[in-house]
Amino acid sequence: MSTAWTSRYAQRTKGIKSSAIRELLKLTHRPEVISFAGGLPASDLFPTNRFRMTCCKVLEQQPHLALQYGATEGYEPLREVVARHIAGYGIKARSENVLITSGSQQALDLIGKLLLNPGERVLVEAPTYLGALQAFSVYGADCVSVPSDDNGLCSDLLEAPLRSGPKFMYVLPNFQNPAGTTLSAGRRHQLVLLADSYGIPIIEDDPYGQLRYEGEHLPPLVALDRENLRRDSGYSIGNVIYLSTFSKTLAPGLRLGWIVAPPEVISKLVQFKQGADLHTSTFVQRVAYEAARDNFLNEHVKLIRRVYRERRDMMLDALQQFFPPEVTWTRPMGGLFLWVTLPAGMNAQKLFDAALRENVAFVPGDSFYAPNGHQDDARRHLRLNFSAAPPARSAKAFAA
Repeated sequence: MSTAWTSRYAQRTKGIKSSAIRELLKLTHRPEVISFAGGLPASDLFPTNRFRMTCCKVLEQQPHLALQYGATEGYEPLREVVARHIAGYGIKARSENVLITSGSQQALDLIGKLLLNPGERVLVEAPTYLGALQAFSVYGADCVSVPSDDNGLCSDLLEAPLRSGPKFMYVLPNFQNPAGTTLSAGRRHQLVLLADSYGIPIIEDDPYGQLRYEGEHLPPLVALDRENLRRDSGYSIGNVIYLSTFSKTLAPGLRLGWIVAPPEVISKLVQFKQGADLHTSTFVQRVAYEAARDNFLNEHVKLIRRVYRERRDMMLDALQQFFPPEVTWTRPMGGLFLWVTLPAGMNAQKLFDAALRENVAFVPGDSFYAPNGHQDDARRHLRLNFSAAPPARSAKAFAA
């Protein structure tokens, strides 16, 4: 029976692989394992009391609406909240520019459906977010890697790959997953100008931008696109599609993300989303709206920043204390991750096997590279998440 079904699969299934991280998390759910593997927010910071109250409020005041079908575009008041929230980061948008998605992973899938034909190229950072590589591969994309360093994507190396005619660039400018690096101000300007010059759109994925622990906020690419290239004051045109999520600020279990784009792009994305799930959960959207309103979200983010900064500093201190001088790592100014580079000749997978025997887990770095993306160098890297594990458990893992 299994063989019979295999012969019936669509051609697109041939290149699809399971997420290495999702498979790894099955191992790390054991209570004895101290995990730095997943991109998990701290569960002890989830605003459970706030959610308890808002769930009751929604069911008491709006049950006939909260439990009913809703608009594919999303709950209008929540879309308005998103538009007001991103305005604080220099992004001018109205609710008509916002599509609520079932997590930002669905946003990536919808982008792939909208823009990609089999065999078309996508420029990505090396390394980059594994979930994006997985989403784009479903649509037959050929992901072309551009190197990055401590200042983010190396924009001075972009012209040759841009001349190859990619369909779009996928960039995480703030506290990048997996490396934790931030695209510098100068490179942001250069990236936007190059993209416009070659007519290549940018998909700006920004799940961590609100989680800055030090330094000055840098303008999003979508804002620079409008300012540098003198777009109009709204979001009716532009070369950048912006993605973000509530997963890192409220809770990932809500599965709420959003896409910000020109109205005609939103309209086409809505058609694809209708075929995928009709709409994101009405009940969850209304609960999130009630939870986020009255400035609660901004105040809650302040708490997250304080706690995560402490956990980042603890991990950096532990690396300095316990790792040999030949090992290097990034020093993220925000986000959830840092990126460790082992000496030449070492293999992060072998280190992972040894660590797991001591009930410690992380993610080997080769998962974050496109198939043509510097695989030999990839084996020397590993990603560590510092947000999820309480400090006492993290300290125990490094001392093991």
